[in-house]
Amino acid sequence: MGNKLNDPIARLMGLRYKSHPWHGIDVGDNAPNSVMAFIEMVPTDTVKYEVDKTSGYLKIDRPQKYSNVVPALYGFLPQTYCGKSVGEYCSEKSGKENVQGDSDPLDICILTEKVISHGDIIAEVRPIGGFRMIDGKEADDKIIAVLMNDATYGAYTDISDCSDVVVGRLKHYFLTYKDMPGLESEAEITHIYGVEEAHEVIVRSMNDYKTKFENLEDILRHV
Repeated sequence: MGNKLNDPIARLMGLRYKSHPWHGIDVGDNAPNSVMAFIEMVPTDTVKYEVDKTSGYLKIDRPQKYSNVVPALYGFLPQTYCGKSVGEYCSEKSGKENVQGDSDPLDICILTEKVISHGDIIAEVRPIGGFRMIDGKEADDKIIAVLMNDATYGAYTDISDCSDVVVGRLKHYFLTYKDMPGLESEAEITHIYGVEEAHEVIVRSMNDYKTKFENLEDILRHV
């Protein structure tokens, strides 16, 4: 179910110019079964990095003020967008009305035994589940995946293969990394879901991307 944005002209341009991480990297021909993820952060980072949506460069979002450290590789899926369809699916599954997509690419967390020293890289991964996270009436799903051929996690096919410790550590991070003293958190995780729902969220985010950026393919073909 890969997209068609990476046509021959776009590929030739990629030899001369760096591809935009969100728009210029293909999510993969085998999506949603396996996907190409862009990694923004690794567990050793003490600063939160995220891609600047305009330039495509990795920017400093904010220093981590407290002891929260992302417990796995963290980034997003290129050419995805959490829009109307993702929001509707979150509403349907959570029972909460009027949930909207958060207007960002779909977040992904990647399990691996290896120490990856920095972000701003891409990796082929296999989704195994996710967290249905809602932050202030916005769907903010976190897909959980494993690094392809990883010695420890590579054989996992569903989030049920993960230990409670691993799942609990991920859940704790996402529920607390934005916390500030004196402010009430609006984030909640309503469900932990398996691989089939993860695939559905990914497909919906790919469709939302095509709807949001419906003219982008034509633009690239005429550059």
